[in-house]
Amino acid sequence: MKLHYFYDPLCGWCYGASPLLQAVAALPGVSVEMHAGGMIGSDEGRTITPEWRSYVMPHDQRIAAMSGQPFGSAYYDGLLNDVGAPLASDPPIAAILAAGKLGVEPLAMLSRIQRAHYQQGLRIAEFDVLSRLAAELGAEAGPFAEAWQPAQREAEQHIAQTRQQMGRLGLRGFPSAVLEQDGQLERLELSNWLGKAQELAAELAGRLPPAQAAGDDALFCTPDSCR
Repeated sequence: MKLHYFYDPLCGWCYGASPLLQAVAALPGVSVEMHAGGMIGSDEGRTITPEWRSYVMPHDQRIAAMSGQPFGSAYYDGLLNDVGAPLASDPPIAAILAAGKLGVEPLAMLSRIQRAHYQQGLRIAEFDVLSRLAAELGAEAGPFAEAWQPAQREAEQHIAQTRQQMGRLGLRGFPSAVLEQDGQLERLELSNWLGKAQELAAELAGRLPPAQAAGDDALFCTPDSCR
């Protein structure tokens, strides 16, 4: 089974859904393929403003209530009052792609970026912040910097492909999830599972084929010998 996950680093509901993705990715026999959509582009020149704070605060509070995900005071009272701080999706998307080239799991990098934004109130559109986050997950600063430039170009193509896929699948926004199993695609409504990560994992585990029973050629050890 494969779960296609359509997300954006600046989407609050994607942050709310983060525990769901972590639980699904931990299931044996399930892979997660991530598709970033680029909700806010760097070329738009968007920044934190009082109007932005007023807009997102009620949504963030609802997300916290429904998902149980924490929003830190450094975010509410710090970043959302940091007028002029850049708002852009493509730098963190590029960071996820760059870190992936260096062996960092994309879902782990996304989760770390989300926590940096919504808990620590960090500027996740800035390279220095993203480099530090990648380093925490094992990507050395030098190789990450080398991967950064091509990753920015790759992010543009990745975002364009994601939007095309969403159009073909009839997906309207983030987060969206589509299950692929035995050549069949099925929309998974993540909002129905917010705050219920283990229940979702159990539901999907029940759809997986049972593990093949060990036969006579199985390898095992006993107190007397191994075979």
